[in-house]
Amino acid sequence: MTDETATAQRLVRRFARETNLLVAGRDFSVVGTDGVADELRRLLPAFGAHLGDAGTVGHGVVFAPGATPEILLDGKALPARETAPDRVDAAGRHMPVATDRARRLREAGTVKGVRIGIAMVLEPKTAQLALLLRDAGATVAVYAHPDEIDVEVAQVLRSRGIPVDGDPALSAAAERAAAVAFLRRGFDLLLDDGSHLIRLAHEEGIAAALRGAAEETTSGLTPLRLMEREGVLEIPVIAVNDALTKTSFDNRYGTGQSCVFAIADALDDAGIDLRDQPAVVVGYGPVGEGVAAHLRALGVQVGVTETDPVRALRATHDGYRIGRLHDLAPGALVVSATGAPHTVDAEVLRTAAIVAVAGGVPHEVDLDVSTLQSYAGADGQRSPFVERAGDGALVIARAGCVNLAAGEGNPIEIMDLSFAVQLYAVEHLLSLALPVGVHALPAEADTAIGTAALALRGERIDQRSAAQIDALREWRSPRFRGESA
Repeated sequence: MTDETATAQRLVRRFARETNLLVAGRDFSVVGTDGVADELRRLLPAFGAHLGDAGTVGHGVVFAPGATPEILLDGKALPARETAPDRVDAAGRHMPVATDRARRLREAGTVKGVRIGIAMVLEPKTAQLALLLRDAGATVAVYAHPDEIDVEVAQVLRSRGIPVDGDPALSAAAERAAAVAFLRRGFDLLLDDGSHLIRLAHEEGIAAALRGAAEETTSGLTPLRLMEREGVLEIPVIAVNDALTKTSFDNRYGTGQSCVFAIADALDDAGIDLRDQPAVVVGYGPVGEGVAAHLRALGVQVGVTETDPVRALRATHDGYRIGRLHDLAPGALVVSATGAPHTVDAEVLRTAAIVAVAGGVPHEVDLDVSTLQSYAGADGQRSPFVERAGDGALVIARAGCVNLAAGEGNPIEIMDLSFAVQLYAVEHLLSLALPVGVHALPAEADTAIGTAALALRGERIDQRSAAQIDALREWRSPRFRGESA
């Protein structure tokens, strides 16, 4: 990789890291005619950015390599996000869709007095979800697992009147006790990520007190559907993850960008070029699609391994080589995107060059953390997130969810859409007497959220004409109209 390419990639990653904003769908312009500027103009569209001429973009991001400052956002230097309140408030400024949906809930009085528990990774965007629900009239409390809590953000919420349960020091029985105590606060609704608290409520025999829940993730819905089939699910659950405005954006664009950039930053800190070895993406669902696309945009040679033949076939048509994990892993960067335990076994951990997890569930990598050793590159550089597993692969972020363990999670605008879906799910649970089971949101939810997102960005789209609508209402074939004998 040339110095110009490396500098361009670092500038894009720096923008994402310092703002926690999305590259895809954003307006960018580039000042300059040198090699770095040329690489930026090539790189940005590969990430889905809108590239305009410098000076013609009324808002958005301007890269000016070598200038001071090198990056402008809406005409200004990147805003300071040095403190936790800064980060929480910055998230709020870039979450207009969720804010609009919360305003509707407040004006309708939908959640007034409703007790809502949020059990999610606690970082600035989650804090904003809690604040929006509180400001809409709900009584809100938050729980986060010990390895998924930003203690400074937790303190911001506490200072603003929202209780937070969770402590990084907890483990084993103490962690379970804290989660049970959170559930015993008594909630009407539970918003979960991974369905850990929903399942715990069932184990503790207190699920029936809930009016319902909403689940954010693919890995969390899988056990809930199993519970439904086996007749042990006791409450209605909204499958937030299945909404198009969640999965199509959160999983592909948000997780794709944040995980790949976190991997690249961690390796950069250790003196390793991401492109020094091929990559293998394990799983080609929406997360895998996003990870593969962002790796390829950075110039990495990418392969895909899948157990689903249709997804594997789609990967080949997207231009990736496919194969079996044990055949592709030796010497490669292996990124697990399955959300399934035991995806990366001991053999892969021994033969791969580097292992990381995108998304992630416990034990997605069969790793004994006691074997991890500090790693320093050839130039002596060390990354706090890169260690070696015995005499095998380098492991990033201890095989935890890399964008959370080594980054700030998904970009703000992505979580804006996901949390707008969560707020729609809250409204759906409260307005309907849903039976026990896992339920999809109606298609109107995606339409409403997509319409709001476009309107708030000042975008306009076409509508079907009266003639089109009339034609679609006609069941008779137009091909044979007027041809009867």
